[in-house]
Amino acid sequence: MNDRPISIRALFAVVYTTSVSSVYFALGVIAHHAAGLTPAVFLVSGIFFGLSAMTYGEGASLYQERGGAAVFARHGLNETVSFVAAWAIVLDYTILVAVTALTVPSYLAVFWAPLGRGGLEVAVALAVIGFVAADNLIGVTPRRLRRRILVTVADLVIQAVVIVVGLAVVFHPHRLTQTIHLGSAPSVSDLAFALPIAVIAFTGLEAAASLAAEVSASPRELRRLIGPGSVVIVLVYVGIAIVGIGALPVHHGLPALGSEHLRAPLLGLVEAYHPRWLADVLKYAVAIIASAGLIAAAGSSMLGVSRVGFLLTTNHQIPSVVGRLHQRWGTPYVVIAVAALAAAALVLPTDLELLIGIYAFGALLAFTIAHVSVIALRFREPDRVRGYTIPLSVPLRGARLPLPAVLGALLGGAGWVSLVVVHAGARYVGIGWLLAGLGLYVGYRRSQGESRTQPARMPRRVTIPQRAPRHEAPEPELGSIMVPIFGTELDDDIVQTAARLAGPEHDDLDPEGAVIEALWVFEVPLALPLDARLPDVQVKRAKAALARAKIVGEEYEGVVVQTAMVRARRAGQAIVAEAARRGVEAIVLAAEEPSRVRGGALLGSAGPLDNYLGEVTKHVIRKAPCRVILTAPPDRRRVAVQEGQDEGAAEHESAAKP
Repeated sequence: MNDRPISIRALFAVVYTTSVSSVYFALGVIAHHAAGLTPAVFLVSGIFFGLSAMTYGEGASLYQERGGAAVFARHGLNETVSFVAAWAIVLDYTILVAVTALTVPSYLAVFWAPLGRGGLEVAVALAVIGFVAADNLIGVTPRRLRRRILVTVADLVIQAVVIVVGLAVVFHPHRLTQTIHLGSAPSVSDLAFALPIAVIAFTGLEAAASLAAEVSASPRELRRLIGPGSVVIVLVYVGIAIVGIGALPVHHGLPALGSEHLRAPLLGLVEAYHPRWLADVLKYAVAIIASAGLIAAAGSSMLGVSRVGFLLTTNHQIPSVVGRLHQRWGTPYVVIAVAALAAAALVLPTDLELLIGIYAFGALLAFTIAHVSVIALRFREPDRVRGYTIPLSVPLRGARLPLPAVLGALLGGAGWVSLVVVHAGARYVGIGWLLAGLGLYVGYRRSQGESRTQPARMPRRVTIPQRAPRHEAPEPELGSIMVPIFGTELDDDIVQTAARLAGPEHDDLDPEGAVIEALWVFEVPLALPLDARLPDVQVKRAKAALARAKIVGEEYEGVVVQTAMVRARRAGQAIVAEAARRGVEAIVLAAEEPSRVRGGALLGSAGPLDNYLGEVTKHVIRKAPCRVILTAPPDRRRVAVQEGQDEGAAEHESAAKP
């Protein structure tokens, strides 16, 4: 990709659009339950947001991988907890796409009232979902992502204007306490629901963490994003809540913000401003900017679900077919399509409170897992360099316990439990989603013979390469494969290709499953006898490369890697001879650079294939008694021997010689 890495400003835009988009829909639902305590609820949730921002800052600085809480859990806890976090995040992103899409017509109804109700409301919401799905299918680049900074600036400006003007012209302080009768209005159960769902305002942390691998930011910039950036978001929420409760009248013990203006609370707020012309100007400005911000948030959420869904496939947690990449755009089109269809189905009931409750279920679960994982990493990897470190840590058992993360874990866990108790949607739909996901996960991992609890092995952890889901393996269950090792950077890629092709088969002759034969060939010059003593440095290099190949290959459960070193005059001859002697079914080979003669001409002219292959590769292809699968060196033209192959592995069927 030619675009520059994502800047800290673009990262803040992702956090802000995803987080503050919630003010356009969640404010009304929270006011409906918290009444006059709505500002206090947002303040408490803002404290939790600050704690979570510190946790995500440290976790993302440790592992710059897409996935947020799922990545932290994979390294700090185990694969199952990592899956639970990722599965909850997928639920959240999908619901956020649905909620933001459903809220857009409520704001556009300012221009034409029928847009906000009935079939037209659903049609507009479905159009928004279709747009963001298509946009993410084509691919969101860092350059396009940086353009969302304009939406963020517009959001900040309009929200600041709403707060300042509201305090000046319509704010009535006594209304803040008019609906507060502790114990009855709001009730304990109402607060137990309002406090957890207020957390959804800050799920932009997950969206930001999913971009960790592409972010170019110094530790100082990270601290600035986590500190002042968090304060700005919290101030916006608390400020709008104060103005909304203090400006609008109370009806039957409920503020109008949480009753008649439930779907579009900011519109209801600015309509109360005076003089009338000011209310009209702000009303249309809020409608336009809110719609743009909500669509941007839906786009960020779809980006998040595609990244987390793809992460699940590359970590062998769900079937790889789900993460299949589009041939043209290289995006996980299956994940995007499924998320779009799910969001469309969630839109149809038009039940905003139900969706928000389920959304909070997933958010609190992910936040709690993130806190616990970062705490665990303090003990698992106490000496690892951290670009950002959570402050206020105390020494404990040879490590430093981060107190903010401990408090965040306790608050998150308590909020999740209270939500499950008081909200039927979270209790049944949320838990049902988790159980269905765990069933899929356990069944798939068992079918692959892989561990469900083992933490990620460091530093030799291997995941499926991102390009792997573009194609099905030509022969997905090869029992034995030879991989010549040359000690180059391409070795890992070749071993992983072989491991993906090796099926986890078991039989009487091979109870261990598929076998990869990692082979190192010492080319002994004619000036020396074949049994001459080899330089220690060469032997050491060969052993290190083979040991690395064994670790990489055996990251794929059900695959056994056997290593061997042989001597020969020609590497190609040795590879062919060993393949025949061992009876392997295929050779996966890193095609070396072609040789050149003086003047730059390519050596060899036997045909088009020879023009792009070196001597070892050509010999193996011509003489091998089995199938040969090639990958080209980096930044060179790919070998395209079999019609229909794209960049990645290319296959050549080599006839067996008598």
